[in-house]
Amino acid sequence: MITKNFLFKNFQGKKNNKSLRKYFKQLIVSKNEIIKSLTSNYYYSYTKQNLAKFQECKDIRIFGMGGSSLGANAIYDFLKYKIKKNFYFLSNLQKRKFSTKKNYLNLIISKSGNTLETIVNSNIYISKKDQNIVITENKISYLRDMGIKLKSEIIDHNNFIGGRYSVLSEVGMLPAELMGLNEKKFKQFNSLLKNKYFFNAIISNVTNIVELINKKKSNAVILNYDESLDNFLKWYQQLLAESIGKKAKGIFPIISTMPKDNHSLMQLYLDGQKNNFYTFFSSADKISPKINKETISRSKNFLINKNIQDILDSKILATQKVFKIKKIPFRSFFLKTRKEETLGELFTFFIVETILIAKALKINPYDQPAVELIKKETNKILVNS
Repeated sequence: MITKNFLFKNFQGKKNNKSLRKYFKQLIVSKNEIIKSLTSNYYYSYTKQNLAKFQECKDIRIFGMGGSSLGANAIYDFLKYKIKKNFYFLSNLQKRKFSTKKNYLNLIISKSGNTLETIVNSNIYISKKDQNIVITENKISYLRDMGIKLKSEIIDHNNFIGGRYSVLSEVGMLPAELMGLNEKKFKQFNSLLKNKYFFNAIISNVTNIVELINKKKSNAVILNYDESLDNFLKWYQQLLAESIGKKAKGIFPIISTMPKDNHSLMQLYLDGQKNNFYTFFSSADKISPKINKETISRSKNFLINKNIQDILDSKILATQKVFKIKKIPFRSFFLKTRKEETLGELFTFFIVETILIAKALKINPYDQPAVELIKKETNKILVNS
């Protein structure tokens, strides 16, 4: 599949699942709120007026676990060159101290409003002089009550969109607007549907993935050659693991940092158990450090006039060539541009892909019942300790 923003090369198999094609067509015209959030017709629960008074804030902290912060973090890292503000992400139990001299805008996000880690971080790090925005469901919860007490701006979280699917709803687009980005440019679903390659490519892609799972290849190793994509891939990792990992089924997404892992894990990838399939991620950068030819010895004169991007490209091509020789299944994504549209297309691709994989495996992609068990047990232990 080719768009103006990224090049996708599918697995070598070209099989197509007719029932998936039919389901995809039904999904497009359905009233599914997740699908609607991918389009420019999605109705946000906030307005430009809600955000106007915060636009001058330069230091912004986002409190949230998993899908409540990973999408915004992915956007910030990938498009940092365009963003003139400082964003900090409290996406785990936070021990790091923050400067008390700064006035922060805090964006606290939790669909349930009762996420323990978000409650703890908010309690410890938010001060009375801060400004606050709370995004949570329109129901009684700890965070909504806290937001009211702090006289925060309270934005309703869409009840029908789970955290891991929420990046193109209020949860991701409100932070994007605070970053000074154009939220409309992220909404690429309609233009992708007009792309004659997209429909066939995604169906073939999902068909191949399901076939690989049936062949006991259920580890999805993501070979990342661009550090700015790290949080995007963590977003994708959560999306895939939490949506598909049910009923003793699932795909185990593993992020591998390349080319560093050529010197640690590649031996296993090439000669270990054959239960993996691979996805290459790389991008083009116009500015790349160049080799200093004055200090290169004759034995390495092939490096003269090369830059870091050239070396990365050669590593990718070499690895793919060896994978083909060894008949190791892989696909690849090459990002040609670094802008809102690029991420919008990728968010859309993987959300649709995940829903279709779940359909093929007869799994509900929207819930996460097992995770709730740990939340309940944690609360019991804290109450009784």
